[in-house]
Amino acid sequence: MSKAMSVRLPKYLHREIKKPAEEEGISMNQFIATAAAEKVSSLKTVEYLDERAERGSRDKFDRVLSKVSDVEPEEHDKL
Repeated sequence: MSKAMSVRLPKYLHREIKKPAEEEGISMNQFIATAAAEKVSSLKTVEYLDERAERGSRDKFDRVLSKVSDVEPEEHDKL
C-alpha cells in the first residue's frame, strides 16, 4: 500500500530530477521513490557492515592471514 506525500523541491532540483526521469521513461514520483529506496538500502548496508565489524576479531583475522603462503602473486594477479 502506498501513501501520498507532498514534497517541496527547489526549482533546480525539480529540473535535475525531471530530465533523467524522462530519459528513463518513468514518472518523477517513481524516480524519487527509487532514489529514496536506494538511499534507505545504502543506510541499511552501512548499519549491517558496522554491526558485522563489531563482531570482528583482529586476532582471528591475523590467524587466517598467517595461513597464506608468502609467495609472489601470479602475473595476472599483480596490480
